[in-house]
Amino acid sequence: MSHLALSLRRINASVRAFRDLGLHKSVSRLMSLEYQKRGLILITGISGSGKSSTLDSIIDANNRMSHAHIVMIADPVEYVHISQRCVVRQREVSRDVRCFEEGVIQALRQDPDIIVIGEMRNADTFNAVLEAADSGHKVFATLHTSSAVESIDRIMGESPPEEQQRIRERLANLLTCVVSQKLVNRKDGRLCLAKETMVSNAAIRSAIRTNNTEEIYQIIQQSNSEGMMTMEQDLARLYQKNIISYSEALNNANNKKRFEDLIHYQRTMD
Repeated sequence: MSHLALSLRRINASVRAFRDLGLHKSVSRLMSLEYQKRGLILITGISGSGKSSTLDSIIDANNRMSHAHIVMIADPVEYVHISQRCVVRQREVSRDVRCFEEGVIQALRQDPDIIVIGEMRNADTFNAVLEAADSGHKVFATLHTSSAVESIDRIMGESPPEEQQRIRERLANLLTCVVSQKLVNRKDGRLCLAKETMVSNAAIRSAIRTNNTEEIYQIIQQSNSEGMMTMEQDLARLYQKNIISYSEALNNANNKKRFEDLIHYQRTMD
């Protein structure tokens, strides 16, 4: 009995307030069904980075603000959403559906406005997610990657070579936003969220279509006014605000040289 109890995952009693995610105003609007009715939004990060908690915050905000139908497929369910303005239906893999892709197929038959996929794990799930977004729904999903570029490359890497150009076109058309996050140690001993945010604009869509994903990092870096920010830029922001230490920021940078160069440049500008 004790072994069984240890294997169970705790269902959260509360959800983080959406405003506490610290998203740019234009990015917050992309998350809302009131402002955008369709498209694919990815919340990504390594294990333990708080992806599910962020996703639950976004869904809770939509549940409070929109009149809609939300279908969520999770493995496992970590937070139980009580229907408020929305009708929220939650399905758990292995209990209610056999797998994520089956859950997506069933969800599409229920006339949803928002579909939430707990994790994109394989080519079948990727295809199901793209089909859901392509059919005019607002789709949220999580992915085990640490950056926007890695997320796009991961999806393309799961596609057969003969299908990749078609998938690139679909992804360029459907992808709205990627938020890649980490939980980093604050100086006061608590944790805070560091995140990279990519918003699909014309330059991003072109880079995806032409398989020039190496250009995306620079586009993000130069598009702060549109709500975009690289992980290195956000870590530098947290460091400059004295929230985290330099070593903590450097340790969590996806590209340590880029972070060091950014800090050096900012110091020369001061």
